[in-house]
Amino acid sequence: MTINFMKYRTLWLSLSVVVTVLALVFFAVWGLKYNIDFTGGGLLEIKFIQERPNIEEVRSVVTSIDNSISVQDSGDNNVIFRFQKADEAMHQNVVTELRNKYTDKFQEERFESVGPSVGKELKTKAFYSIILAMIAIVLYIAYAFRKVSYPVASWKYGLFAILALIHDVLLVVGVFAVLGKFMGIDVGLPFVAALLTVLGYSVNDTIVVFDRVRENLGRISKISFTDLVNRSVNETLARSINTTLTTLLALIAIFFWGGVTIKFFALALIIGIFSGAYSSIFIACPLLILAHRKKQ
Repeated sequence: MTINFMKYRTLWLSLSVVVTVLALVFFAVWGLKYNIDFTGGGLLEIKFIQERPNIEEVRSVVTSIDNSISVQDSGDNNVIFRFQKADEAMHQNVVTELRNKYTDKFQEERFESVGPSVGKELKTKAFYSIILAMIAIVLYIAYAFRKVSYPVASWKYGLFAILALIHDVLLVVGVFAVLGKFMGIDVGLPFVAALLTVLGYSVNDTIVVFDRVRENLGRISKISFTDLVNRSVNETLARSINTTLTTLLALIAIFFWGGVTIKFFALALIIGIFSGAYSSIFIACPLLILAHRKKQ
């Protein structure tokens, strides 16, 4: 059975534009909540051996040192403290205050510190890494499809793949802007790693469809370009669904049972990979058809 995906291509593109604009608005208005990887500062995580006290009680213990200390529950018995000062003195002051209150009822799980200049440098490098990855993808696709100049120029394959990638990345960023605003979820270097993974996974899915379009252009000549693209999508649909589902099942398992430290890394991948499968069919391919129709 052949599904006519391209029949409603205007609807898919319109929906994608709305989602992308909303994600941009969320990011522009609320931004992302950066953790110490980017802002600099200290992070201390402790685990209460028995039942964790009320989080407000714990907060009152450490705010006597510094009102800017952020206190957040994590998991069943863990508490995470974030403070702007990244020195060991602040670390020891917080631990001492907690010991005075709770003696040996907790244990220290980890302490991390990043200087403000290092954090700013990491943020800049993260941004450039994403931009460079996109440029490299465009160049690679343009080279790989260099022999396909009709009916759509080869460089446009790369351009449309990037537009699909931008949709995927912005969707993840928009969701985490909302999570940061309403749930206090912050992002750091693992989030950047997730975005780069989404870029690679999504473009791989798009290239599979584009490659089938290229093959069909060489062996099928009696159907319209729209029907040829739709046929190519249908021929690769089973592969796309199977690959996406198996990957998502593993990521969902990580999200629920993989621990707090990688929970939202997995969530970013879940959103991005699902969006990548969507954009390969409902953004990249309709854009090919749109470019062909404008050329006519």
